[in-house]
Amino acid sequence: MYIMSTSTPTQAAEKQQLAVLTSGGDAPGMNAAIRAVVRVGTSLGHAVFGIRGGYAGLLDDAFVPLGPRDVGGIMERGGTVLGTARCTALKTDDGQARAVERLAARRIDGLVVIGGNGSQSGARALASRGVRVVGVASTIDNDLVGSDLTIGATTAVDVALESIDRLRVTAASIGRVFLVEVMGRDCGYLATAVGIASGAEVVVTPEAPQEPEDIARAIRSAYERGKSHAIAVVAEGATHGVDALARYFEAHQERLGFDLRLCKLGHVQRGGAPGVSDRLLATRLGAAAVEHLHRGAHGVLVGLSNGRIAATPLDEVAGRTKPADHELVALAQVLAR
Repeated sequence: MYIMSTSTPTQAAEKQQLAVLTSGGDAPGMNAAIRAVVRVGTSLGHAVFGIRGGYAGLLDDAFVPLGPRDVGGIMERGGTVLGTARCTALKTDDGQARAVERLAARRIDGLVVIGGNGSQSGARALASRGVRVVGVASTIDNDLVGSDLTIGATTAVDVALESIDRLRVTAASIGRVFLVEVMGRDCGYLATAVGIASGAEVVVTPEAPQEPEDIARAIRSAYERGKSHAIAVVAEGATHGVDALARYFEAHQERLGFDLRLCKLGHVQRGGAPGVSDRLLATRLGAAAVEHLHRGAHGVLVGLSNGRIAATPLDEVAGRTKPADHELVALAQVLAR
């Protein structure tokens, strides 16, 4: 990780017109990042524009000027006040060329892209066409290369944990097994973190594949140790997801000897008001993105590395994902026994 600069100090010192957009899946804390971009940007003498609706809004010229007062009272809100959307057009040459034209027509000197993997791939594509762009690491999946932790991940864990704590009350009352699916795509961070924090009897992640019979054995072991119920936290990207596991357990219910219920937390994990960790992280990263553009550094993603703000070239970020920390995954397996 390093800071990459491709312009001169003279260019960096001039007043700039900056734009910020949020793209891809919404994440708690995005609004705090927007707020930081606007207030730090204006404090440095720059004009800041928000782009409504992500890359799709960029192609549709959905720019709106933003000042310090326009972003007051948004930090505590979940989601993104600018809105977000998927944009397949940006994957095409025509779409990218049109995006560059829109930015040029608005005389935008620097673009801040707040989002995850797909969003940063789009940022890399624009950077390759000469756009001065800085990415901000934001996804509840926490699977983005270039940041130990991404905006939204800790709040998503808190929301999932609260739900599982409630499910455990019912599970204990009626002596039942619950299969709980959490989000995360192909990364098991959410499942691992919430599995450890909730004391789940089973944690299933893409990084630690388990066969249905192994999971059934773990649940049976929990009953044999005197437990009256069990919670199995399953990442949506696991080799055997909750639907496949539910079918397997139903087909073998008589032999396995326990009943279960399936619960998919789904998009509720995205909708929480950001906690203090996400508000602080988003504020730091939003501010860092503007500071990079101010001094002429661009073509990077700003993220968190060992507790400090770091920059990683977008070429090293786009098209890649990181798995959950293997030590944390291993710990989850040990604690679940």
